Formats: sequence, structure tokens, C-alpha cells
Amino acid sequence: MTAPHETGVSWEAHADLVVVGAGVAGSSAFVAATRNGLRVLMVAKGGPADTATRLAQGGVAVPGTSHTADSVGLHLSDTCVAGAGLCDATAARSIIAGGPGAVATLESLGAVFDRGPDGGRARTREGGHSTRRIVHAGGDATGAEIQRTLDLSVGAAHRCGVLFDAAAVRVLLADGEVVGLLVTSEGGYGVVHAPTVLLATGGSGQLYRCSTNPEGSTADGIRLALDAGAEVADLEFVQFHPTALYAAGATGQRPLVSEAVRGEGGHLVDVDGVRFMTGRHPRAELAPRDVVSREIAEQLGRTGADHVLLDARAIRDFHSRFPTVTAACLSAGVDPSSDLVPVAPAAHYSCGGVVTDVWGRTCVPGLLAAGEVARTGLHGANRLASNSLLEGLVVGERAGTVAADRRGRQTPDVDATVPFVRSVSRPVLQRVMTEHAGVVRDGDGLALAESALASHVRDTCSSNRAREDAALTLAATALVVAASQRQESRGCHTRRDHPGRHPGRARSIRLRLSGGVLESTAGSIEFVPRPPEEATATVAMTGVNRP
Repeated sequence: MTAPHETGVSWEAHADLVVVGAGVAGSSAFVAATRNGLRVLMVAKGGPADTATRLAQGGVAVPGTSHTADSVGLHLSDTCVAGAGLCDATAARSIIAGGPGAVATLESLGAVFDRGPDGGRARTREGGHSTRRIVHAGGDATGAEIQRTLDLSVGAAHRCGVLFDAAAVRVLLADGEVVGLLVTSEGGYGVVHAPTVLLATGGSGQLYRCSTNPEGSTADGIRLALDAGAEVADLEFVQFHPTALYAAGATGQRPLVSEAVRGEGGHLVDVDGVRFMTGRHPRAELAPRDVVSREIAEQLGRTGADHVLLDARAIRDFHSRFPTVTAACLSAGVDPSSDLVPVAPAAHYSCGGVVTDVWGRTCVPGLLAAGEVARTGLHGANRLASNSLLEGLVVGERAGTVAADRRGRQTPDVDATVPFVRSVSRPVLQRVMTEHAGVVRDGDGLALAESALASHVRDTCSSNRAREDAALTLAATALVVAASQRQESRGCHTRRDHPGRHPGRARSIRLRLSGGVLESTAGSIEFVPRPPEEATATVAMTGVNRP
């Protein structure tokens, strides 16, 4: 670090790559980049225990080997069925095919996955999967084991560093290319000069009153990317986890009850003890998450109840198989081995995000995105269970590799002033989004949401909280705009007033900021499955329109 310069920042640093976020995607990129000899700085607004990755329970969806009843093609088929016509099949196949190698890399770093009787990796099944392909660790503590392993590798890296309790303020550009990142930390505002910035900031769960996401899931990467000129897509597709642990009056982060509990034989019943998923879908409780969440929402609407019940009493050795779920339930006064578990849907995963190729590259040179903040084309209109850790591992590692292509580029000084932001107060925003843009929506409610967001917006100083609220406001507005334009029900986007899927709308709604206004865009990113040293992503922008 050097002395402050004339822009007024308190400190400066230099790196080949800045990684924003410390979860599975960011940490995988960090490890891959250091293997390629890059100087990497990780910026994380929380501490090492604050990632969404650490909360992941079920596991990693990995296609089986030749001696199983699984394949890359079958995994791809399940993914595309869940994605309801909006998956990019080429991108999805590429990411799925990278799964076995990514898990093997984790094991080489010290990760320990659960083993079956034959000594191979134990596999379970989750909703939407046609076979048992979910590898897991610690029963239902897969994310914690992955995060532990990656944390150790990040901590052991030489010539690199991690800045915790720091927030990314703005991606710095010169002539349309990334040249650094403006950061705020305990040391004040600082500039990291770097030719490449990777956004691995996670999702947008704090848009809603109840979420399985940590408190830091405030759409930061969406704001940073849009401000830098990148595009976002598929933001209307918010996956609600069907079985978050319910507690009367509780809001904020809610513990989830892993889908693997249903994969091992648990089933859903209403408050009268009647099983309601049979006959609603051929896979009953193991239907895709959007189906199960929608059925629960309809149950609650019919009965006036605020939760349903999960019956897992027939699962042998529940406490040892699901220690994380057990601990959460016991803390709420429920023993899942002998009691029915109260559950209700909660915001869980953003299927859309910053538009990238399978190497994490956006349309802005030097700006990468990976993990939940990104939209690679893998998830389409609805994420297949446990494809998220898969994507974070595979695309994160690739992004760390592709960053080497820009090593050595000049990073001139640029304006690093701190902008004011516009936001809606978080309680108002969460109420509006929960009431009008939740599991089930309609045009009137979305219009009310758009009006409320616009009428409550205010200019404010750039405190960290204000920047988070500004990011949530921008993401909420983009979500409502996209949801209003999508006049059909597809994947995890359900419209009461447009209940069917419309064949002519099997395309993504892409948005970008133009003069501070969100606009729909036409154009395409060529998804490049070749190694980054052989090709770079190309962008063909064909103008602006409103579908």
C-alpha cells in the first residue's frame, strides 16, 4: 500500500485480480488464480463465517460415472426440465461436465465427502433429479466442509491477501475497461488498481422478509455490475425454498430444512396431517422446487394457515444423517425424529444475475462474475437442486484461470470519488416485495410494487448500509420490471393472471442501465466452451427495445 493520492482515498494497493466475495465461487477463483501466479486480493464485507456457502446443506450435484445409472446427458436433461425452457444447453453441459473434476480438486485440497458402503462417495437424491447424484459432506454440512477447505487454501496463498469487513463501492473503468475497484474498510476509502475484478457477491435474499440467505445477501454485485455497464438477465426467477423452518412471527434469515430430507423419505402434510403432494406431480415431494413451493403457497391460501408440516419420522438415524437440520429444529423446540416439523417457503436463490459466459466473463472487459450473482445459462427459469455449488466451483475456478489473460495490463489513475446513492428503506422494500413479488404474483400487484419503489426512493449518503439498500432497491426494481414484462408462468415465476407457459416467451429478459434508467436490451453473448487462451467472449449488441 502507498500514500493517498489526489483523489482523496486513504490507501492504494495493486493486484492482478480483485475478488469481491469469499464464498465458493470467489474462493475457488482465488485458489485457481494463485496457482497461475497471480497476485490476488479478496474483498469481503463480512467475516470468514458469513458466506451463504457455509449454510448450504444438501450437497453438490455431480453426474455419476460409467458404473452408475447417471451421465452428463441425464444430468443436463434434468437441469433443462427444471429450467423450463430457458437453460442455455451448451453452457449447462459445459458446467455439468466440469463437476467431477471440481469435486476431485476439492478432495485434493483436503475436503472430505461422505462415503457409501462400497467406499465411493455417498450420493443422495433431491427434487427434480431422476437419480441419486448429490454428493455430500458431514451429512447435511456440505457447504461448511467446502468453505473450510477453501478457507485453508486461501489462507495459505503467498503474495496474496484478504480484506475482511470491507465493501466494494464502485468498479473503476478507463475507456470502457476495468482498471480497479474503489473499496471502503476500517482504513477508510481505498483504490485497488487491477485489470480484472470478479464479482462473487452472492444473491439478493434480503429483498424479502424471510430468506434462507445470510444478512449480507443484498444484491451488491447486481448494483456494481449495472453501474459498470454490464447486463443482467432472468432476475424475475427467484427460487423459494419450500421448507424453511417456520417460527411464528420470525423474519430475517430462516434455517432451511434440506431437500435431502425429502430425498430420504420425508413427506409434506397439511395442518390436519393429510399428505398433499401426491397427485400434484409425478415425483410428489421430489418435484422441482418451484412446484413444491407453489403447492405449499396454495395450501396456505386455502387453509389460512401460515405453515405446513414435514413428516420425517420414518428416516432412520435422522440425527446423524442431518445434524445441521437437527440442531436448528431442536433450538426451535422440535425433534424431527419424533415430531412434525413446521415449514414454509422462504426466498432462497436468485436464478438470474449478471450475464456471463461459462468462464465468468461479462460484456465489460475485465469484469467477471461467478456464483449466485451471475447468470451463465445453467439455471434458466428455475435452478435444479444442488446445481449452485456445482456452478460456483466450476465457473469460479475458470474465472480465476481466465484472469491470467489480462495480467500486466496498465491500470491508469481514474476518478475515484464516492457517489451518492438512491434507495428505499429496507423494511418498506421487504414488505412490498413479499406482498407483491413473492411466490405468486399478478400484474396489479407488480404495478403496485413498481409504484411503491419509485415513490419511496430517496437520495442518501454512501454509508455501507445505504449502499446495500441502494443495491436492493435497484435489484427490486429490475426484478419487478422483468416480472411485469413476463406475462406468463414459467419456472419459479408464477402469475395468477397468466397461469400458462407461453411458447413465444421462451427467452430471457435482459436489462441494463442507460442514463440511470433500466432498459431491456437485445443482443447475445457467444458462450465459448473453448479454453480462454484460445478465444474470448464476444458480444453482439443489436440495439435497445422493449418487448
